[in-house]
Amino acid sequence: MSQTIQAVLDKVKTALKEKGIESSSLDAALILSEVLKLSRIQLVTHNNDEISDDKLHIIEEYTKRRLGREPMQYILGHCEFMGMDFEVNKNTLIPRADTENVVERAIDIIREKGYKSVLDIGTGSGAIAVSIGKYTDTDVTAVDISRPALETAVKNARKNNVNINFIESDLFENVRGSFDMIVSNPPYIESSVIDTLDVQVRDHEPVLALDGGEDGLYFYRRIISKLPVFLKKKGCIIFEIGYNQGYALCSMLKENNFKNISVRQDLSGLDRVVTGFAL
Repeated sequence: MSQTIQAVLDKVKTALKEKGIESSSLDAALILSEVLKLSRIQLVTHNNDEISDDKLHIIEEYTKRRLGREPMQYILGHCEFMGMDFEVNKNTLIPRADTENVVERAIDIIREKGYKSVLDIGTGSGAIAVSIGKYTDTDVTAVDISRPALETAVKNARKNNVNINFIESDLFENVRGSFDMIVSNPPYIESSVIDTLDVQVRDHEPVLALDGGEDGLYFYRRIISKLPVFLKKKGCIIFEIGYNQGYALCSMLKENNFKNISVRQDLSGLDRVVTGFAL
């Protein structure tokens, strides 16, 4: 039997709220908006419209997934980042607003220095690479060890009309040449902390994109050790970091003769971006 938009919206909202999902109202609206292809305003103005049985089935499926604490971005299959729409799936980390700080810092430096080439290491969904390519006049290369992640990144580049050179590579393994800027949001969570993460992250996002080794700094060390080969003179390295890693990253860059090293905070006031310049 068909049900109205309002009735189904209330039903989904109640089910999510009873499960302890704080964003139950928003999530219910997002699920119906996605399935019915209506804006959230249209859900209100068309609240007495009936929903077909096939659409109801999809809404029930999405609701069940959310009740299992699957992130909304995976359920919907996409999310917004830097004003663009990105496809996301379980092969990719979900692009977060915090990472926009990295992109904004990169864009500012590219414009200031006139850089022409950028390498994004561990591109995942391609959010950083595509955003830099979209908003600057640079040649962007992006690498990831995961082929499924790269396939998603390629789709996102095409979707947003950006030309990126994608390479399947374990960090620099298959990379050739040098770059004005290297940017990376590598896995940086300590291995021992993974099991304590929120279930939405722990059970659904790829561990490959989360686990940064015993102290969370494994990939930073590997990347920094290769910068003399792949980063041009007077080039820039930009890292996204965990909230407690600013001092360690600054020390590592200083030990490797970088200058003008700085840490920037995110909107929550937590250390988020480390920048350094090669001699």
